[in-house]
Amino acid sequence: MSQAGKVPQSEQALENALIEQLETLGYSYVSIPDEAALKSNLKTQLEKHNEITFSDAEFQQILHHLDKGNVFERAKTLRDKMCLTRDNGESFYLNFMEQDEWCQNEYQVTNQVTIEGSYKNRYDVTLLVNGLPLVQIELKRRGLELKEAFNQINRYQRHSFGASHGLFQYVQLFVISNGVNTKYYANNRKQSFKQTFYWADEDNHPIKRLDVFAKIFLEKCQVSKMMSKYIVLNETDKILMVLRPYQYYAVEAIVEKVKHSRKNGYIWHTTGSGKTLTSFKTAQILMDLPKVHKVMFVVDRKDLDYQTNKEFNSFSKGSVDGTNNTKALVNQLSGDTKLIVTTLQKLNTAISKSRYQKAMEPLKDKRIIFIFDECHRSQFGDTHKRINAFFNKPQMFGFTGTPIFADNVAKNQHGKRTTKDLFGDQLHKYVITDAIRDENVLKFSIEYVGRYKQKDGSQNSIDIEVEGVDTRELMESPYRLEKITDYIIANHARKTHSRDFTGMFCVSGVDVLTKYYDLFQAKKEAGEHKLRVATIFSYTANEDDKDADGLIEEIDPLDGLSEGRTVNKHTRDKLESYIADYNKMYGTKFSTKDSQSFYNYYNDIGKRVRAREVDILLVVNMFLTGFDSPPLNTMYVDKNLKHHGLLQAYSRTNRILNEKKSQGNIVCFRNLKKATDDAIALFSNKDAKETIIVAPYEDYVTHFNKAFSTLLGIAPTVDSVDALVTEDDELLFIKAFRELLRLRNVLTTFADFSFADLAMNEQSFNDYRSKYLDLYDKVKSNTQKEKVSILEDVDFELELIHRDEINVAYIMKLLAQLKGQDDDTATKQRKVILDLVAGDAHLRSKRKLIEKFILENLPKVTHADAVPEAFSEYWDEEKQAALATICEEENLNPERVETLINQHLFTEITPLRDEVVAAMVNKPKLLQRKTLAQRALDKIMGFVETFIIDAPD
Repeated sequence: MSQAGKVPQSEQALENALIEQLETLGYSYVSIPDEAALKSNLKTQLEKHNEITFSDAEFQQILHHLDKGNVFERAKTLRDKMCLTRDNGESFYLNFMEQDEWCQNEYQVTNQVTIEGSYKNRYDVTLLVNGLPLVQIELKRRGLELKEAFNQINRYQRHSFGASHGLFQYVQLFVISNGVNTKYYANNRKQSFKQTFYWADEDNHPIKRLDVFAKIFLEKCQVSKMMSKYIVLNETDKILMVLRPYQYYAVEAIVEKVKHSRKNGYIWHTTGSGKTLTSFKTAQILMDLPKVHKVMFVVDRKDLDYQTNKEFNSFSKGSVDGTNNTKALVNQLSGDTKLIVTTLQKLNTAISKSRYQKAMEPLKDKRIIFIFDECHRSQFGDTHKRINAFFNKPQMFGFTGTPIFADNVAKNQHGKRTTKDLFGDQLHKYVITDAIRDENVLKFSIEYVGRYKQKDGSQNSIDIEVEGVDTRELMESPYRLEKITDYIIANHARKTHSRDFTGMFCVSGVDVLTKYYDLFQAKKEAGEHKLRVATIFSYTANEDDKDADGLIEEIDPLDGLSEGRTVNKHTRDKLESYIADYNKMYGTKFSTKDSQSFYNYYNDIGKRVRAREVDILLVVNMFLTGFDSPPLNTMYVDKNLKHHGLLQAYSRTNRILNEKKSQGNIVCFRNLKKATDDAIALFSNKDAKETIIVAPYEDYVTHFNKAFSTLLGIAPTVDSVDALVTEDDELLFIKAFRELLRLRNVLTTFADFSFADLAMNEQSFNDYRSKYLDLYDKVKSNTQKEKVSILEDVDFELELIHRDEINVAYIMKLLAQLKGQDDDTATKQRKVILDLVAGDAHLRSKRKLIEKFILENLPKVTHADAVPEAFSEYWDEEKQAALATICEEENLNPERVETLINQHLFTEITPLRDEVVAAMVNKPKLLQRKTLAQRALDKIMGFVETFIIDAPD
């Protein structure tokens, strides 16, 4: 049989082949059909690993000790020793996993373990270390999406991993594979499919085939090393994180350097790829090396916004205080603290000021390792010299996303020194093309707005330029600035998916910034927009980015009022008034009256941008480097940028978040095309443009039309979706329409987007979308069946359907517009309203209610202004009636049910079935409880979705 004609390898065959391979790698196969066998095997393996025999009573102590806490807390239990009180009263320290000599553990493989929780689930392949299930592998037959395996594991986490003693909550790593593609990720329920990773070799070539992945990654010593050394317990978010392959190789490279040499080095990992996590893990491992006296992790204070402070202090409590308190650093250096996280500014002060010389003198001959985050900073030049002059044995390692090469070194920058001049050899490289290929960062969609040629050759003109003229007078003319402001107001919702994401606007200088801010504010007061615009800038002298040499020179927010510095009174007054606007908008009390208050303002802005509470952040230089905000997806640019400064600024937009965030949007109001091409070539290669920049609008139109043709081959008409016979046919339709959703999601961010350009009109799109949601509802309602549907683990990506502007308040406005219209117009408008409701994932549960209001209540409303009140009264009546019906049908106490609902809304945790049983007036028999409680729970959650989520005010 030809390769093309082969039947895809079945899941069972894939499973058998993997188990055979793992046995050749040294795993012992053990049959474990259920939890009783799992516990029995655990006892045997722990005895073997600890070279001791436990009595049944002692083992019950161990099970009780293991059966505590969530996944994060159990990860700590796994890494700690247990003090076991033996039957004879003696204490014994029990080791669950050997971490220092990580190869010295007991390894087994099993398959098809069956655990019964809410539902009975059987897991594919489980790797046991000392009897505990620490790696869970879920397989899908070739041709199926990996995301289905990911969703299946999420289902197991909801239904059965926590059952009984919850031993499967000790899983540290998940592996998902269809044989051709294989990914791994940490046990962290907060993450999405976007946080799953391919393993790779040292040159960043991905290793996707299951057999090759197993040989390298699942080898006993390697997988143990990953769990022992390269899983991070994030204390801030209480989650497990695992390093990606390039992070692993970077840490390994530095550790090898420290073990075998005194040479320096640097890591080039592209912006947005997780350098801080990598450097933290490096510091943590280095501090355990016996020959190392101290490890100093050095960051620039301007990067220490609220979130970074929180992260750093969770790693080394009290090490970062965001102040100029150098005494605490000197005390740490003199004391027993082996890992010190500090700022560049404090380190510089400690080695420069005479008052610290006595305390610092004994450190001169000690072996101290310095790790610098974002080592391309300009300030590092002088500090670098001082460290080498003060310490006799310093070893320095730098991390950067945009190294300084000979091509992009600033003419006046520290004697034209490059990153290599400062740190020596490059130890590992992971450039933006690698990150985009691995889906660790997003591509950029770049539009040049004005009389500039776009990359696709078309023009996107709003007449803001005179070609060939680039004078300051023209660039800062009121006419041009207002045109750009109007463009942003008109297009911001499109770029940010109805303000579901946020934007940043970088401009050439403070004078221009103040003009833009005043324009936004005046237009807001005139009712032309509702955008929340915030700003921050330095009000010191020399505020303009005069030479745009590639270096973004951020002013330290704590140095804003430094003694002896010339202050521009006019711009400070302006900033004070803008902060007053901010205080009014958010109920805060910041000012420029002292540096700490200004610093707090700086931190607060960062928090609110991340929380999507600021729509557009208007800046000159601040926040263009080192600021990480996944919800930020759009950068407006009216500033000359080039080299690393350009790529750093653009990279604020390309953090991975969810399916809806498909790319980072860059809108240039200056002709930065050559500068962009040059930066891409410098930091990847000259042919990388197609990898880094999304295709032009016309290409996506072509892709959409081809996808529509595929859809028609499956379901030629909207009604034919209902005639699909098998789940396999339904699956084909779901995947075909989901591809249209993904493409439309990208298309809508282009300013030129129109359904008129597509082969499918908007009404057809909406009609097919309703059928797509019908299938989602069908799958959702079938979860009680014993047989698992093949559609159950398909991701419908509902975030691509929901539109924030289509909510109950919006629907009420449309209902009000029905009053006073003639019958034909009203009939058409009613259809529009019901189609909108049916086509939105969040609103379709409310369709019958809205339809009933239109037919029965709306005719009784006398005028349009009375519609909102009438609708709210109707909603409350229906809500009370629905709750009463549920309580009556399911034998529930109304007060207890309301308590359950309130707890759910507060905690966002679905009530347990036992809690539902406790709310029942008459408790059902034991055999009936599972079925009746689940049915009642489904009705309660359906009530919440219909009547509470996005309900009218």
